Amino acid sequence: MKFLFVHQNFPGQYLHIVRDLLAEGGHEIVFMTEPNRNQISGVRKVTYALPPQSPDIVHPAAREYDMAMRRAEAGYAGAMQIRNLGFQPDIIVGHHGWGEMLNLCDVFPGVPILGYFEFYYRIDGTDVNYDPEFPMPPERFGMVRAKNGVNHLAFALGQHGQTPTDWQRSTYPDWMQGRLSIVREGVDLDICRPDPAQRRRTLKVGPLSVSPRQKLVTYVARNLEPYRGYHTFMRALPRILEARKDVVVSLVGGDEISYGAPPQQGTWRSVMMNELGDRIDLSRVHFLGRVPYEDHVALLRRSDAHVYLSYPFVASWSLREAMAIGAPIIGGDTRTITEFIDDGQTGLVAGNLDPDSVADSVLRMLEERDLAARLGENAHAYAVANLDLAQYLRDFRAEMARIAGREIVPEVRSPRSGAKPARVAKVAKGKPADAKASPARPTAVRKAAAAKPRAAAHRR
Repeated sequence: MKFLFVHQNFPGQYLHIVRDLLAEGGHEIVFMTEPNRNQISGVRKVTYALPPQSPDIVHPAAREYDMAMRRAEAGYAGAMQIRNLGFQPDIIVGHHGWGEMLNLCDVFPGVPILGYFEFYYRIDGTDVNYDPEFPMPPERFGMVRAKNGVNHLAFALGQHGQTPTDWQRSTYPDWMQGRLSIVREGVDLDICRPDPAQRRRTLKVGPLSVSPRQKLVTYVARNLEPYRGYHTFMRALPRILEARKDVVVSLVGGDEISYGAPPQQGTWRSVMMNELGDRIDLSRVHFLGRVPYEDHVALLRRSDAHVYLSYPFVASWSLREAMAIGAPIIGGDTRTITEFIDDGQTGLVAGNLDPDSVADSVLRMLEERDLAARLGENAHAYAVANLDLAQYLRDFRAEMARIAGREIVPEVRSPRSGAKPARVAKVAKGKPADAKASPARPTAVRKAAAAKPRAAAHRR
């Protein structure tokens, strides 16, 4: 088959499915994106010009929409180049969040489109005004609703949509939900797997060192910010550190802003350190920034209590990875998290905005080791049953086949049976690095122990 993938940051969440198709062989794959340095051997990467920023005369509530229209225009021009080169896709697959897919139906009329619908912005029941510490004034509500402009235009194409969780689909209006399929995203269980031996040896990551006699409490986010409960976790730490002198804490994440507003001054890390002062023992609390993926996995394998908090928003990959690894998890009480963490079954659920509740749950996890072991085993079992990358690839291929109206099979034989597997650019912040994919197994996950498809704290 002939595939056109679209994502403004190639390859985005399509790395695994693209690699799966490449390993099978016999498919033509074109990927349209904004310029970046990432490369995948075997994929024809077509870039469109990065649109200019919206001028100041554009109303603030319409700037995101204006930029989406600029991307739609740029995407149209890029797709025309692809068509003029003689490529006619059998299906178009891409993320609808930024607008570049909106005009592709005019370039390739009749070609089915499978769009990723990630989140519907609301002023109630989701992230807006969830946290009373950071209220949004009513005069800004219109800006939130305006963010759905691309969502509505994408639905108006009359095409097909998919989203990864029940919660994310539930954020959309009832009249939209019926056209959204759920394709649950998975993690590589060959990489994200338990390793009990990790707790029997000293782990060193940067300045952090944890001996077998110590307890490790872990926290991961792309960036340290309130959307991922960073402020709650920090306020829980003094009680945890006071109660357990054997606790060492690792925080993985940057100091930028992924979601929400920046603080008035400095970073959210500095804001919380200024608030808590010497109640945070920096000889035991380690801010590791962004770490290599293998260190991220090692920390989760060694974790005695992994804390994952989030506003009612999109779940991070680190939650899925922690479950697959079998970490004992304390999750916040938002539907983003409780879709995965069942209190007392696959983890403990604490008050997402309640530092004392988080501290109580962490201390319970550290004290009741039989409970922690059972919860970790159950989390791993849940991941095997529901978060397997191999199953995700099968489900995604089935969805594409349903939409395209034809089975996804190679159109031509691979050039030679012993051909070397494709090389995949690492999608991590900083300098890309190639990593080898593993030999092909049609429609099954390609084992990729050397490949690092995501930075340690990445989320779209």
